[in-house]
Amino acid sequence: MKPIALDAMGGDFAPRETVAGALLAAEAGVPVVLVGDEARLKAELEALGGGLPIVHAPEVVAMDEDATLVRRKKGASINVAVRLVKEGEAAAAVSMGHTGASLAAALFILGREKGIERPALLAELPADTPSGRVHVIDAGANADVRPSHLAGFARLGRRWARHRGVEQPRIGLLSIGEEAKKGNQLIKAAWPLMEKLEGFIGNVEGRDILAGKADVVVTDGFTGNVVLKLVEGEARVLMGWVKAALTSSTRAKVGALLARDALRALARRLDPAEYGAMPLLGLNGPVFVGHGASDRRAVKNALIRARDWARALG
Repeated sequence: MKPIALDAMGGDFAPRETVAGALLAAEAGVPVVLVGDEARLKAELEALGGGLPIVHAPEVVAMDEDATLVRRKKGASINVAVRLVKEGEAAAAVSMGHTGASLAAALFILGREKGIERPALLAELPADTPSGRVHVIDAGANADVRPSHLAGFARLGRRWARHRGVEQPRIGLLSIGEEAKKGNQLIKAAWPLMEKLEGFIGNVEGRDILAGKADVVVTDGFTGNVVLKLVEGEARVLMGWVKAALTSSTRAKVGALLARDALRALARRLDPAEYGAMPLLGLNGPVFVGHGASDRRAVKNALIRARDWARALG
């Protein structure tokens, strides 16, 4: 298959961790092309003792820069990576860099799917559902939205959930109460549009997300990103509490030894690095965005996920 284009300059620890993750993904059978400053990427490859194809990109949109700079920085690594998808030279683009810049580049270069008002970022979180996950959309691409955008996000989320094996996705609208009249003006205005959709079960509250009441939870990007970061932070704190409890006494240490495999499996399930990256849905081409603080394991898993999705698209 065609390679996955990795924006190797995007992320807090780029290019060292992005290049290292790309090498791990290549070892796992993922074809990867690195996009970024050729001299720096070659130096990283030499230091790590590996080799991968490189497409030179002389510019970068830094994490603290405005996303609209992708229009002026034509040679930015995210622009070049997405352009490879547009030109049919890559099966998908992956970036651990600026989420807003990734969205802007994808919109300018690939464009929206027909009938889609706004693309959205989808996050999969571990949850008590039959599939073992809940799909939260939007998870950070659109901070300010209209009611019709939420209905569009619901359709995108439903399609992705079906792709992931959920035959009849239950769709919930995130609010502060289950009743139709609860919520802010956005939620109240979105309700009449949402209730027309197949699978809509009504409002869900924050406590319902991981409890598995819905397979797809729809919200605006501001709220969705807060939910995502809260779950990630709580998972780290929770595992820290578990570790402290299991090392608090000799008896606890013995119990921890007996439960070691189960605890490791739980830690992996809660670790965002296991998911690697999230898809930007509603575009004319696959683009995945990972966490800015991604390490090489997260980059590897992001590339594997992008490869699997590209394969599914045929």
